[in-house]
Amino acid sequence: MGKSARPREASLADNEAQAIGRLLRTSPRKLNLVAQLIRGKKVQTALAELTFSEKRIARSVKKVLQSAVANAENNHNLDVDALVVKEAFVGKSLVMKRFHARGRGRGARVLKPFSMITIIVHQAEEAA
Repeated sequence: MGKSARPREASLADNEAQAIGRLLRTSPRKLNLVAQLIRGKKVQTALAELTFSEKRIARSVKKVLQSAVANAENNHNLDVDALVVKEAFVGKSLVMKRFHARGRGRGARVLKPFSMITIIVHQAEEAA
């Protein structure tokens, strides 16, 4: 008794594939800076940007982008060389609340945010 097969989401076209990275340990604001680097670029260029980015979370975003490319190639039979990052958007996830001891018996709240990223790639039409 497993789940029944889910139909392809109506929001994606036939020449698109997506991957979602959940529970990334960074704030959505910082993650969006990395997502801005790759929006609208060819996949090879975006992978190169993420490889040499000095941001810590760029390594996780690169894994999500590689997953989207693998989904496009294996699940939707798209040409990897013609893929372009159509969308890369960021959302909030859970926030861990922690306690930091301060002077005079007081405490300070420490928020440790998590976020998620969705990357959609699509196969660009060849210009003849």
